[in-house]
Amino acid sequence: MTGCTEVSPGCDHCYARAFAKRWLGIRGHPYEQGVAITLRPERLDEPLRCKRPTRVFVNSMSDLFHVAVPEPFIRDVFATMAAAPQHQFQVLTKRADRMERVVGRLDSPHNVWLGVSVETPTYYSRIRHLQRTAAPVRSRSCEPLIAALDDLPLEQHRLGDRGRGKWPSGARPMRPAWVRSIRSQCQAAGVAFFFKQWDGVQKKRTGRLLDGRTWDAMPTPRLGNGLLAVPVFPAEPGGGRSAPLRWCATSSRCSRRCPTGPT
Repeated sequence: MTGCTEVSPGCDHCYARAFAKRWLGIRGHPYEQGVAITLRPERLDEPLRCKRPTRVFVNSMSDLFHVAVPEPFIRDVFATMAAAPQHQFQVLTKRADRMERVVGRLDSPHNVWLGVSVETPTYYSRIRHLQRTAAPVRSRSCEPLIAALDDLPLEQHRLGDRGRGKWPSGARPMRPAWVRSIRSQCQAAGVAFFFKQWDGVQKKRTGRLLDGRTWDAMPTPRLGNGLLAVPVFPAEPGGGRSAPLRWCATSSRCSRRCPTGPT
């Protein structure tokens, strides 16, 4: 699926909206309808045809738990993810209340990571919904980080925390102290901390170093029986091993050979 609507200040200057607007009205383009909610059931089987283990960001251009997305379609998405155990799927939402309700009626596969976006303390309620939702990994994406996030609810989680700035023009400033606070809280709680990037419009220039290094920790998912869910990488020709799981943002910008596209 593609498309979304604004729900909180974190949606201001949305990169997905800016990208989709460029193709509005272009006949045959995946974003011909712009940011209008558009279901694409014909693409649900694309992860099944991509055999190389990949981390798939399901919602790079949408929100799976938007009220306009029918629950049967959400069930079909989860069924596809369950049928592709070679991949890790990351589902990110700002509609955490609906996520809790819908996922509570589903069998959440061990390869599906659920996360919420939290840009200010006003939206800590999203974390509370997430804490009550069953998932092998639960994460927060602090994007855009537009306020200090003190006293983050970190208990009862096996999660990662992703701190980052915002992409397009009009980016709001992100203070280093805010990022350091999140890192310190994660370290104290034993939570994986991943810092993606600084704010601003010139990402290559601002980079992603925090205090002289990158922070790339990722959580280790566990199955319901307590066993680690370790991905198996297929052998490469010549007896070598393939590279670790790669990121795949499911969007029309993908240039890989394996079939991927907006889900």
